[in-house]
Amino acid sequence: MRKIKNILLKIEYDGTNYRGWQRQASRELKGENDSLTVQEVIETALKDILKEKVSLISSGRTDAGVHAKSQYANFRAATSIPLNKMGMAINALLPSDIRVLSVRRVPDSFHSRYDVKTKVYRYVILNRKYCSVFLRQYVLHIPKPQLDVSVMQKESKVLIGRHDFKSFQASDKKVRGSIRTIKDISVKKSRGLILIDVEADGFLYNMVRNIVGTLIEVGRGKRPKNSLKNILLVRDRRCAGPTVPAKGLTLLKVRYKNDKT
Repeated sequence: MRKIKNILLKIEYDGTNYRGWQRQASRELKGENDSLTVQEVIETALKDILKEKVSLISSGRTDAGVHAKSQYANFRAATSIPLNKMGMAINALLPSDIRVLSVRRVPDSFHSRYDVKTKVYRYVILNRKYCSVFLRQYVLHIPKPQLDVSVMQKESKVLIGRHDFKSFQASDKKVRGSIRTIKDISVKKSRGLILIDVEADGFLYNMVRNIVGTLIEVGRGKRPKNSLKNILLVRDRRCAGPTVPAKGLTLLKVRYKNDKT
C-alpha cells in the first residue's frame, strides 16, 4: 500500500483571466479561462496526472484579477511519481499564465494556510503621462499629477502595528473581526514605478486595495496630514479612499513559521 504524502507546490500566475484563486462552490469546469479559478485549473491537471481527485489547500485566496509571484498550496496523495518530474508534468497541462515553480514533500502536519506567519502584497502604480503596452495588465496607470511619494511613505507608517482595519475593509463583506497586524509597509519609486509593499499577518477583503486608494489621495494632496490615523480611529469604510483595480496587486511572498518553503 502506497503511503500518502503531503506535497507542497510553489505557484505563480497571471490572474488577469481568472475569477481568483479559490474554487467556486457547485460549479462545473466549462473550459474557458474567464470562467475558471486558478485552483480549479491546477486541480484538474493534478487529477489527470494522479488519476485521483485532490483538493489544494492554499496560503490564502486571491481575488479576481490579482496576480501571484509566490503562492503556496499543499495536497495529499498516494503517488509514486517522482516529485522532480511532477512539476514538469503539471506544467505540461497548465495554460501559459499559470506555472508550478517547485514541488516538494513536507511534514504531514504542514498546512499551507494555518502555518503562514506573514504575507507580502505589492501594488504597482505607473505614474507618467503614457501607459506601457507591456505593463498595462499589471499596473494602475495614473497619468497626472505626479504623486508625492515621500508624503505617502510618511503617512503610511501609522498603519504599522496591530489595529482595527475596519475602515479599509470592503463594506459588503462581514467577518468576525477586523483586527490585523501590519508588520511593515513601504512606498518607494523605482524606474518610474511606485511600489507599495504591505506585509501583515492577515488581510481583510480588499484591505490592500483600499489602503492604496487612500494613499493615492494622500499623494495627490487631497487629504490633510495625519488623515490615515484618523481614518483608522473612526472605523468607517466611507472615510477611506476608493478601491483601486485588482490588476495592480500581486501576492509577492508568503513567510511560514518554520520556513517550510
